[in-house]
Amino acid sequence: MTLLAWWKRLERATRPVHPVTERVLLERWTALPPGVRTDQQVLGRHAVGCEGTHGVFPKCNLTCSPCYHSKDANKVRVDGAHTVTQVGAQMRLLEQERGPRAHAQLIGGEVSLLDPEDHAAALAVMRRHGREPMSMSHGDFDSGYLRALALDEDGAPRFRRLSFAAHFDSLMRGRAGIPRPRTEVELNPFRARFVEMFRDLRRDHGVRSYLAHNMTVTPGNLDQIEHVVADVSGMGYSMLSFQPAARVGDERRWTGGDYRTVGIDDVWKRLEAGLGQRVAWQALQFGDPRCNRSAFGVRVDGRWMPMFDPDSEADLVARDRALAHFGGVNFGGTPPPLLAVKVGRVLVRHPGDLRVALAWLRRLLARSGGVRRVWSSWRRGGVTPMTYVVHNFMDAEDVAPAWQLMQDGQIATDPSVRATQERLSACTYAMAHPETGQLVPACVQHSVLDPGENEQLRELLPLFVI
Repeated sequence: MTLLAWWKRLERATRPVHPVTERVLLERWTALPPGVRTDQQVLGRHAVGCEGTHGVFPKCNLTCSPCYHSKDANKVRVDGAHTVTQVGAQMRLLEQERGPRAHAQLIGGEVSLLDPEDHAAALAVMRRHGREPMSMSHGDFDSGYLRALALDEDGAPRFRRLSFAAHFDSLMRGRAGIPRPRTEVELNPFRARFVEMFRDLRRDHGVRSYLAHNMTVTPGNLDQIEHVVADVSGMGYSMLSFQPAARVGDERRWTGGDYRTVGIDDVWKRLEAGLGQRVAWQALQFGDPRCNRSAFGVRVDGRWMPMFDPDSEADLVARDRALAHFGGVNFGGTPPPLLAVKVGRVLVRHPGDLRVALAWLRRLLARSGGVRRVWSSWRRGGVTPMTYVVHNFMDAEDVAPAWQLMQDGQIATDPSVRATQERLSACTYAMAHPETGQLVPACVQHSVLDPGENEQLRELLPLFVI
């Protein structure tokens, strides 16, 4: 290899933003509805959005009310070979259409119904396609399953890190040890035990973890959010996510009143009451604010601090420079030495960013109590990243007509249907269909496509093979 060829290869490898990432971010930004192309918008500037699997293991072993699964979901056999094959095909399309790096959820029914070897194989496939996988679970499995997933047959770690989202709420039925919880507080020991399994895994085998806590919200448990936030924030989860119930799935599971009465503001008010403070989210936005609200920050000795304070003009300047100059840089999946070179190349072009970043860090430390307090808290394990999220999914009866018009290339004249189209166009959560080459929003997948898909899977993967 000539010196010139070597130099060109080095330049490509250390380029701050992958050329495909640069292209797909621009495409994502251009495709967003004008109303969400704001200064705080992250889609198209830092991320293309999250991704998820579908049709890979729809079966679940809990019975919840409400339930988002179609009536045929539990009539489909869990089949590891099918799961791994389908995950591979979906990830290939996502990599092709959305670039070499993204966060993707291994989701369907209950992921722990997969054999640990098949579960591990699916995660490995996702990683091979540049995805950072997160397994979605009800958390009702034991440490034996977790270790069989995390370790190979020789007891060596398969992965440096595992990410799980565990769904706990009092609407779920059939959990071992508490089959019919009456209140959210009763589930706290199970929430804590889930975290403890991963702490033990890291202590014994060095496998790190990222854990998110999910909870469906209805009028029946809305007033309990305050207790959940107060109790769970310090357990060891890095994200608390709440989802007001959307009327999707098996109608037989939808009983007990009007679920539309719970919205993002209702949940956020209880969240802030649980923490006893304001939780500022306005500095950053993923997609449409009618769908998502996310507050990124850090907890220091139990008090939460925003990454960017929306009331600080200097913080907003720092945010704008970060998104403009570092938005497409792959921080999570790049080896530290290479990442340092990439960041260095950005700073060579924008040397003023270093001064802005240091000033932002000083403000964050000051809000957190000062350097001495943060250092002392960090040494005691009292400094932890924490993100609070509300995802407001849409009802099937709203999504279906809006999606049909979009497929026909039509913009709805009815304001409510047009609003649904806008939300779908700004969706942060995509699912891939290799058979058509299409990427669809998650609300479309669950509202429109899942019922027919699960009918077909029931024939392909019957519960009983004669």
